[in-house]
Amino acid sequence: MRLAGPFLEATGCEPVALKSPRQGLGGTGMSILSSFNIGVTGLNAAGSSMGVIGDNIANAGTHGFKSSRAEFQDMLANSLKGIDGGDQMGSGTKLAHITPQFTQGTVSRTQSITDLAINGNGFFEVDAPFGKGYTRDGAFHFDKDGHMVNSDGYKVQGFMPDEKGAITNKKDAIKLGNTNIPATPTSEVTMRMNLDSRDGVKVFDPANPDKTSNFNTSLTVFDSVGTARLVTVYFNKQADGATWEYHAMVDGADAANGIPGKMMEMGNGQLKFDQKGVLQEEIPGMNAFNFNKGALPNQQIGFNFGETIKEGGTGLDASTQYGSKSSVSRHNADGSSAATLSSMSFNDDGVLTAVYDNGQQRDLGQIAIAKFENNEGLFKTGKNLFKETRKSGQAALGKPGADGRGEVLAKSIEQSNVDIANEFIGLMAAQRNFQANTRTITTSDQMLQEVLNIKR
Repeated sequence: MRLAGPFLEATGCEPVALKSPRQGLGGTGMSILSSFNIGVTGLNAAGSSMGVIGDNIANAGTHGFKSSRAEFQDMLANSLKGIDGGDQMGSGTKLAHITPQFTQGTVSRTQSITDLAINGNGFFEVDAPFGKGYTRDGAFHFDKDGHMVNSDGYKVQGFMPDEKGAITNKKDAIKLGNTNIPATPTSEVTMRMNLDSRDGVKVFDPANPDKTSNFNTSLTVFDSVGTARLVTVYFNKQADGATWEYHAMVDGADAANGIPGKMMEMGNGQLKFDQKGVLQEEIPGMNAFNFNKGALPNQQIGFNFGETIKEGGTGLDASTQYGSKSSVSRHNADGSSAATLSSMSFNDDGVLTAVYDNGQQRDLGQIAIAKFENNEGLFKTGKNLFKETRKSGQAALGKPGADGRGEVLAKSIEQSNVDIANEFIGLMAAQRNFQANTRTITTSDQMLQEVLNIKR
């Protein structure tokens, strides 16, 4: 019999010829040989532990990295008394599992609006070459096509808005889209005001509106090409004391075929109040706004003074006729001019909002968060990515903060969860284990030499 194998290579010993148990060594030589193998399993285990710890330390600065832990098991033992148990001799150790540790990493603040971090459970989903990839690394940016991508150019997935800007459950790659938005003509003006019931009756004269009206207010509307136009609304009290007329007028400089400085009426109607000063009914009249300089003719702009009693409301959240000074509490006109994207930002719900230079805001999408039943079952693919396996279960996509998913932090990056101090302690423990197992092998070698010397 000739002693060779990885256990002698680890010790640097030369192979030696052994006599078989029939020639006098018996079970003693074989037991010493098994101790060589046990020592080698210990060396392999310590080396594997060093590899895991070294990988953790190497990725201590990797965004979103999750450290791993080496887990070992003893190997099948030999029973000295058969299957009945009792005295057994172990056969060494082996690396059983390398388990990732999905504890929360430290979240650091940044100045980039596309840097995102997850505080809690979950992963970002990206469209990787192998399929859907999942990552905790939120160092994103926008590519030349407007897609939000990670550092390798993989598109980040999210939930898309509908035509009105409300976030839906439709999933797609987050994209800026067109950085310009078209003009939107004004279609409705909303007013909340009080008209003084103490005012006297006046007969309105379109040629002299300022002196023949009881009250007036001005507001800006937008024509079909997004040009801002100033509309002045005049109010005059009628003889019955409960009815007011309103007249929407535009300076001739903004009107088709108009004369600058001369006001032109483009809309009118009546407001009826009850004896308590509550708005009873709105009666619209003429409505045809004809602006110049390329605007479409006969633009319809509705005037809304609140929900009247006739419309089924209480009239309390509407314009009133009380015995106090006429005033406007608020007014608003929809529509906007054409605009260009000026800035964008994420909120803590992961919603990307674009701000345009006309003051408008639009939601462009919301980050999707993937949740797994067993994070430890995910498979590392490199590049800070994981992919799902049968052990992890399928990804359940949802919105941040919903159903156990973590919240998204804007202008933030999650750092590695590696604890350097603990890793150094692990390094020292692995080194001691390695040294101890080398002693097992060298001692076994010395004992074997003694056995060989007996036969010489």
